[in-house]
Amino acid sequence: PPMRYIVRQRLEQASAQLKESADSIARIAYDVGYKSEVAFNRAFRREYGVPPAAWRRGHAARQV
Repeated sequence: PPMRYIVRQRLEQASAQLKESADSIARIAYDVGYKSEVAFNRAFRREYGVPPAAWRRGHAARQV
């Protein structure tokens, strides 16, 4: 479905920002089109299985 594609694109963009920037999760959520950090967290967890903060920690640890 088209909306699912849009959500995936937003979350892929967000995951890249989580890895590459030190911006807050709220800022990243807003940057990729979410008006609510809660909605962003819910969508991110549904797609990746973990909340964005945990995902960021896990990916930051791998790059060291």
